[in-house]
Amino acid sequence: MQKQDGCWLYIVECSDGSRYTGTTRGEVETRIDQHNAGVYPDSYTFVRRPVSLVFAEHFPSILDAIAMERRVKGWSRRKKQAMIDGHWERLPELARRRT
Repeated sequence: MQKQDGCWLYIVECSDGSRYTGTTRGEVETRIDQHNAGVYPDSYTFVRRPVSLVFAEHFPSILDAIAMERRVKGWSRRKKQAMIDGHWERLPELARRRT
């Protein structure tokens, strides 16, 4: 998954079943390798290795990718799963608060 400009939004599934959402300006595979190698000991994924890529989307602008990352980090697990599965039509339904 290589693009010249812009930025990638990605989601990995960690060994404990949790998910981590991040962005990278480089190649997604390189970033996943960094997570799995434990390059950043203070990162969320360090103690949750190995991680597996479950979603990646390229944005032409780093600002757009970071804005989407912030949005996605606030979503429920069900809403993130719908995006991962490509069920974009379900996102508005899953955005509604349950009462």
